Amino acid sequence: MKIEDIDVDSSINSVKELLKKEKDLSPALRSALEVLLILVALLLNRMTLNSKNSSKPPSTDPNRKKSSRQGQSSRKPGGQKGRNGTTLQPVADPDEVEVLTIDRRTLPKGPQYREAGHESRQVIDIDIARFVTEYRAQILEDNQGNRFVAAFPDGVNRAVQYGLNLKANAVYMSQHQLIPYDRIRDHFQDQMHIPVSAGSVFNFNKEAYERLESFGQWAKAQLARSDRLHADETGINIGGKRHWLHCTSNTSLTWFYPHAKRGTVAMDEIGILPFFKGVLCHDHWKPYYHYDCTHALCNAHHLRELERAWEQDQQQWARAMQALLIDIRTAVADAGGCLPPDEAERWRRRYRRLLKKAETECPPPDESQRQGKRGRLKRSKARNLLERLRDFEQDILRFMAVERVPFTNNQGENDLRMTKVQQKISGCFRSMEGAKIFCRVRSYLSTCRKQGMSATQALTLLFQGKDPDFMKRDEVQHS
Repeated sequence: MKIEDIDVDSSINSVKELLKKEKDLSPALRSALEVLLILVALLLNRMTLNSKNSSKPPSTDPNRKKSSRQGQSSRKPGGQKGRNGTTLQPVADPDEVEVLTIDRRTLPKGPQYREAGHESRQVIDIDIARFVTEYRAQILEDNQGNRFVAAFPDGVNRAVQYGLNLKANAVYMSQHQLIPYDRIRDHFQDQMHIPVSAGSVFNFNKEAYERLESFGQWAKAQLARSDRLHADETGINIGGKRHWLHCTSNTSLTWFYPHAKRGTVAMDEIGILPFFKGVLCHDHWKPYYHYDCTHALCNAHHLRELERAWEQDQQQWARAMQALLIDIRTAVADAGGCLPPDEAERWRRRYRRLLKKAETECPPPDESQRQGKRGRLKRSKARNLLERLRDFEQDILRFMAVERVPFTNNQGENDLRMTKVQQKISGCFRSMEGAKIFCRVRSYLSTCRKQGMSATQALTLLFQGKDPDFMKRDEVQHS
């Protein structure tokens, strides 16, 4: 391991050798110094981890340089000469047409003037305003005093209530734009003079959650019978305690679910993976292997771990394996997503030969040092990685031979990304109920987006009591 050209490992080994030669040290002092060396090594290992050699997000990188758009190019800000830009286009059906006429008194005297057409210009604006509909139901009374009242439209059952569009807009801001409840309240009050409390926004979200029960059943059934899934999980804070947000998705569907557990107890309760028989892409979290399906491992994780083994442990084989995986990925892309069997086998042989050489550079622990201990001797991180690459070769290289298998689990990780944004804004969920509401509504909005439907349209349909057209098909098409 090197930090600013300082070989830390060599320095630590030198100190250890000096300690061995020093005979006058007391046992207590010697033990204390050895503990300090261990702590130094552990802290340095942590310090040198970053987003390129581990699963840590880029935001945690020390001394991270934020990219600046200025100074990176000689181009001037704004649109460049000769580019195909986007121009504001006129609408075919303007909401209002105002005809402008010439004051004939300003025209030159003498000539006769005739109508020769018009020149049009449009101003596109918005009108943020409250819209109140009052229903006045006729009351008839017969000569005996019996009263008969006209029926109100479905859903109009209170003296004063919020409309469907307002509810859809509030849920849109809360669940899609991730705006806190208090700021949504301020939005309605400041811009439309509508008193909407934070509690009302919560109730709108809860209503959306209840309306989406059938969607949840449909989505989980579709995912369970699909040919490919991406699975991932991330830690979330619910009521001040550590929980887990599970994501199961593909290119067409998304399902989120919060749970106190990370492993199979949660996955069984979600009810997708126990029935799934296709290809499951994941990051080698061991509980996924409890399920009887075909597995494909995320190679983005392997590339980062290989980078760590090269940077911190000076493992030459790791750098070579990193280059090999990238070359295989390029070959698969050039071949259209799948390699012919003979070519795939040639890459496998290169893969195995490299791992065989790695055994010399990164050998297993010496059994002679067991000292009466039972079980598996502790491995270094580099050794654990080597053994995983060796033992799970088929799952790591499955992307070569099966066209629908990707090189990474990026689909699952990308689907989880917005949930992390929500946590940055809100910090945590106050209750499990709030977490479940968020997960089900976000599942619906993410799925609708993948199906080409905007969040506004999706929520409008939801509060109208209508299912999107894609839910009416027997099978959702996966890209």
